[in-house]
Amino acid sequence: MNIRETSKKYNLHSWSAQKALQPTVVTKAEGIYFWDDEGNKYYDMSAQLVNANLGHGNRALIDAIKDQAEKLPFIGPGYAVDVRSEAAKMLVEMAGPAFEGGKVFFTNAGAEANENAMKFCRAVTGKWKFLSMYNSYHGATHGASALTGEPRRFAAEPGMVCVYHFDGPFPYRAPKQVEFKDEADVTAYYLDRFEEAVKREGPNQIAGVFVETVVGSNGVLVPPKGYLKGVKEICAKNGIMLVCDEVMAGFYRCGTKFAFQQFDVAPDIVVFAKGATCGYVPLGGVIVNKAVAEYFDENKMFNGLTYSAHPMGCAVCIAAIGEYERLNIKDNVAKQGKVLEEVLNELTKKHVSIGEARYIGLFAQVELVKDRKTKEPFSIPEMVKVVGMLKSEGFVTYNNENGVMVAPPLTITEQELRDGLAILDKVLTEVDKTL
Repeated sequence: MNIRETSKKYNLHSWSAQKALQPTVVTKAEGIYFWDDEGNKYYDMSAQLVNANLGHGNRALIDAIKDQAEKLPFIGPGYAVDVRSEAAKMLVEMAGPAFEGGKVFFTNAGAEANENAMKFCRAVTGKWKFLSMYNSYHGATHGASALTGEPRRFAAEPGMVCVYHFDGPFPYRAPKQVEFKDEADVTAYYLDRFEEAVKREGPNQIAGVFVETVVGSNGVLVPPKGYLKGVKEICAKNGIMLVCDEVMAGFYRCGTKFAFQQFDVAPDIVVFAKGATCGYVPLGGVIVNKAVAEYFDENKMFNGLTYSAHPMGCAVCIAAIGEYERLNIKDNVAKQGKVLEEVLNELTKKHVSIGEARYIGLFAQVELVKDRKTKEPFSIPEMVKVVGMLKSEGFVTYNNENGVMVAPPLTITEQELRDGLAILDKVLTEVDKTL
């Protein structure tokens, strides 16, 4: 059997025109690497889709799958099961003091989690509108596509009429007329933009505001100091729920259990997925605070999925949380995050093709431009070529618009990280010659 040709004949591959596609045939994966059918070895420098946080071949996660399959592979979501109870308890505890007394509703992935978070906001507030950032991605289902601000939402439009977008912090791409003296200026400007959006859409109509705590695919945009706290204050003043989408940013990707814990803010709802099981099985979910949980003590909850809190997913989630602790991932992210910052700063000084590199923890994006003064971005065809050049050298990642994602498994060592970034350096040296 020709695996590639069979795949092209029977599979529809995400986000692609199918005819010209030549999918890589993968035969094995271990640690931060995977191999194709020709024996080529690749650094997995985006942790697949920023979800393989614990790398490939983690024995604890594999054993959790095998053990749960032997014990109880499935039972409906209405039953109490040991792994279902324990996973929810561990997640609420991970979310910290702000979620004491809270609960978890499990889904299959991040998009479904955002869909259900929307339903929670509507139920509790009695309102119907939502706000989210233009520079955002929240998933590809109908509601999640509407929440999404970037162009991937277009294919789902006309979409839900209840979602409106605002400009979130992106100082590098601020209007030309806007100048910032310092970080406080950035915060003030974008909080004004947000509050203006709230006023325009009517605070008495807005049920929830969705933010990626750290914007992921659309630039790894780290919020300036005080911004998220200011957003929460505006939400609280107007009876609006704040939802932090941590599908990418959570599970130590940014250095803490959840990214919001670094920004002096306590959202009402946290959406998670990816790092909960590191891709070994599908699982996502919504963590709600005590006030939201108590609302459903007397009010019927109209949220339900056949595979909600699937025992296999919950078992792997428990194992993953245990592995984050056993492998001391928090300290490794802190250590390797400094290396990533150091090397990316060096590369930014060296390569004229880099407009800006942004990073937090082991989460980074390198924005490529044709001219640093005008900030003219690389085109999509040019970015496809750059990503192809990286792959040919053994550095696998993806791009969104003109940004190259750098988000390796959180188990990466310093030597592995430096070796991988050396490939990026080599390729950008060639890219610079074209400018």
